[in-house]
Amino acid sequence: MIVRRFSNPLTARRNRFILLVTTALLLTLILLPGQRFHSAEFKPGDIATSDIRAPQDYLVEDHALTEQRRKEAGNSAPVVYNVSDRVPSYIIGKLEQVVGAVRKERAAKSQKSTDAWRALLVPLLDTELNEAEVHAFTHIAADKVFLADAGRMVNDLYRRRIVLDGKAFQTDTRRGVELINDNGQLVEDSDVALEFTEIREARRLVLSWQFSGQNDRTDGSAIAHVLARILLPNLFYNREASEARAKTAMETVRPVLFKVQKGEMIVRIGERISPEQAHKLQTIFQENRGGSRLSSAVGIFALIVVLFYFPYRFALKNIRKFNPTNKDILIISLLIIGSFLLFKIAILITHGLGPVFPDIDTASFFYLFPFAAGPMIVRIFINSEVALVYCAILAPLLGIMFDSNMTVVIYTLLGSIVGAHGVRQCSDRSTIYTAGLKVSVVNLAMALAFQTSSATLFGMQTLYVVFFALVSGVLSAGLVSGFIPLIETLFHYTTDIKLLELANLNSPLLRDLMVRAPGTYHHSVVVGNLVESAAESINANPLLARVAAYYHDIGKISKPLYFVENLGGEENRHDKLTPSMSALILISHIKEGSELARERHLGQPITDIIRQHHGTGLIKFFYDRAKTQAEANGQTVEEKDFRYPGPKPQTREAGIVMLADCVEAASRTLVNPTPDRIQGMVQKIINNIFMDGQLEECELTLKNLHEIAKSFNRILNGIFHHRIDYPEPAYKRSSGQKKAEHKTGEHGKPGNGDHASADTAEQPPETAPDHGAPPKKGGGEDLKRLGMS
Repeated sequence: MIVRRFSNPLTARRNRFILLVTTALLLTLILLPGQRFHSAEFKPGDIATSDIRAPQDYLVEDHALTEQRRKEAGNSAPVVYNVSDRVPSYIIGKLEQVVGAVRKERAAKSQKSTDAWRALLVPLLDTELNEAEVHAFTHIAADKVFLADAGRMVNDLYRRRIVLDGKAFQTDTRRGVELINDNGQLVEDSDVALEFTEIREARRLVLSWQFSGQNDRTDGSAIAHVLARILLPNLFYNREASEARAKTAMETVRPVLFKVQKGEMIVRIGERISPEQAHKLQTIFQENRGGSRLSSAVGIFALIVVLFYFPYRFALKNIRKFNPTNKDILIISLLIIGSFLLFKIAILITHGLGPVFPDIDTASFFYLFPFAAGPMIVRIFINSEVALVYCAILAPLLGIMFDSNMTVVIYTLLGSIVGAHGVRQCSDRSTIYTAGLKVSVVNLAMALAFQTSSATLFGMQTLYVVFFALVSGVLSAGLVSGFIPLIETLFHYTTDIKLLELANLNSPLLRDLMVRAPGTYHHSVVVGNLVESAAESINANPLLARVAAYYHDIGKISKPLYFVENLGGEENRHDKLTPSMSALILISHIKEGSELARERHLGQPITDIIRQHHGTGLIKFFYDRAKTQAEANGQTVEEKDFRYPGPKPQTREAGIVMLADCVEAASRTLVNPTPDRIQGMVQKIINNIFMDGQLEECELTLKNLHEIAKSFNRILNGIFHHRIDYPEPAYKRSSGQKKAEHKTGEHGKPGNGDHASADTAEQPPETAPDHGAPPKKGGGEDLKRLGMS
């Protein structure tokens, strides 16, 4: 399975977004406690099938005590009574209606019988009237005086607030009474408990009234009896408002909670579950049902997205080497999901081990978990920058999984960073286990620090923690060692171990290069020696640089005879081509080389260096030839048509390969390559490449370039070391061979003047290399001098 770079940025962004959401959803399901996604019924009387401990701290509601307190609050809530100022007016209004009706009939001088008067007055007073009462209302002597006297007495009576049931009201006053007027507003009255009159007492008082404006005391008594019957209370119980007050008071009572601590044994295997235990279990396993469970899942999902997105964006904008491909992001997502599944299973197993090993605290088992394995894998397959961001994301997520345990966050973060650093240049399996031992040491130091801070250093628990911390690093190394071949096979990553396999000069691709393009093969081997030494001098990756140098020109396999180092004594084919066509053929070896690298699964780093080792350099020899021809014809030539497509080197290793490629090619044109000439040539080539801007996008500094130049000088001086002259030349060259060599030089190798690529040439040196004095004797004498005849 290979994940390639998307050429369309929108497509790449869409796929990364889909991968982000999918990973966040899967992690949400893993991070949420498993019990929250299934219901467990625990009934009193059931037999427990396993030991059940509280996985975290819980606050469990005591329903019985809470209900009791709520009832007490409801019973203590004030009782609401309505006090109405309209009742006295209502009574007085009835009297006014009666007096007005009688006055109107008298004015009309109508003669009515007692029954007729009764029929008129009963609806107005809303009570039955006897003959004496009808007579009393129809024979009021002074109605105005009567109404004034009656109104005064009614208002005086209602100032005491008449209540229907005095005993019930007096009982309610002990709870507290709130009075509400006709407008629904609270009446402030501190003496409400004392100022009331029961309606029976009020009626007894009314019966003793005598009214002014009456001719007969009997009539006054009859009217008093009627008023007593129509008397109404103006202070009456409001059931709806009282119940609302009680409900409000009950709702203000907070639930009574008791704490169930993390690790507390709720019920043991084989025990009969009591009602209290059943209540605790139901609370623990069903506290997040419905909306709360959904909100918890949404919150964790949002937190995971934030932890993924913002560190990724920060690193992308601020860390130069942080540029993961889609394949890198996919493997990171799979690693995170796989790691958390592993940790989830490990948590369930350790919870089950609690009864088996009661002396070991269940919370101490996390020291055994191989937290550093994921970051070590990321560092081996990608780079340190991505591994650091991975650690920054992994640690807080594990803190969430372990109930917001800060100890786990610190333990994971430091151990993961040390593990990733330990495998930074993993060239064999022993490096992985060495890194694992480093992780064990750091884990041990942190474990002892945590035990000391919790004042539990001197105890048996510390021995278990120390053992777990030491095993954790070795376990991480074992997992990494086991998963590396699998990931290499599935995702075609290029690790240092893979690079060692590719560095074998007997590999099929290099053997093909040696057979079909021997000059290029020899050139690549020498460039490999140059770049390895240079990479070591600036702390780059010497293995990657050397292997990339071996394969940087594999694109020449398809057309080897168009490159000067493979011509031998043959005719130069570029003599029959236009300069632009020659330039196209030279440029094509970049594309063909990168395609061949992908087909043979050399890995993305090597493929990138193949594409970048010429940058956007100018093919100067053919550009100058094309410009000369164009000027003769009155035409112009575009320089961009004679430049490589790029990109420019993006890494230090790619920059070193570019420099070594040009330096090695130029060194072949040196006449009498003394150390001074080699130094001058190397310095000039590097300066020209630097001035051409080819090193702008890699991280090579001026100090690095100085160290690279020194390493190139050392290697080239070893290659072109001074030899003593033999008395006689070891071989003779014919004049035809000399001409062929000179002709090859004209189109093949760059001079030591201006910067040029290693595939095309500048002007050849004015004098041919000195290969010794002309032979004076025949081949037989040569053999005798060598001791062969």
